[in-house]
Amino acid sequence: MAPAPVSSSTTTSSGKREQLVDAALELFGRDGYRAVGIEAVLQRAGVAKMTLYKHFRSKEDLIAAALNRRAAEISAEISAKVAAASSPTERILALFDWLESWFRSPGFHGCLFLKAASEYPNPGDLPRQAAEAFKSSCRELLLELCSALPGAVPAATTQLAAQLELLIEGATVVAFLQRQPDAATTARRAAALLINASPGGSSVLSSRG
Repeated sequence: MAPAPVSSSTTTSSGKREQLVDAALELFGRDGYRAVGIEAVLQRAGVAKMTLYKHFRSKEDLIAAALNRRAAEISAEISAKVAAASSPTERILALFDWLESWFRSPGFHGCLFLKAASEYPNPGDLPRQAAEAFKSSCRELLLELCSALPGAVPAATTQLAAQLELLIEGATVVAFLQRQPDAATTARRAAALLINASPGGSSVLSSRG
């Protein structure tokens, strides 16, 4: 049986929702969450307030949706970078290559997720929950990639993943606060040293890192 056609009203509704999320990502990413009011988002999206509350229960619900969208975009971009790498070590370093491209992009205004956790410190806040979920998925990816190194030892793998997470978070802060996109390159070099020193590491010091 062929699937029922999607009605034009459903398509329009979905389009309006995406317009709101697009506007939210742009404004919240550039100006912060508390500083941007709902009216500014509505004006940027070109939709009515009634439409907003048809899709989102609150401003915080919209922020969480925007963060989830950005998380999905980042995951897809990183997955492509990792898939193109030729070895377990290079797959880890591909994360830092992605960081550099992000830091150099016109839309880089720091980490949306760290900002959300800062502006919404309550564990019950939807934006904080979305931020924590994304950061947790990043840690899981790092652990997965480190575990794939030949001869990896569980305890050392956990430590390496934690060290790489610190490099990534630190590079992001430096790139934003000091306007230094080269922070990704510096972090990549440090990551290569850590990987080489780990039980499952292999020499990558002659590469661009």
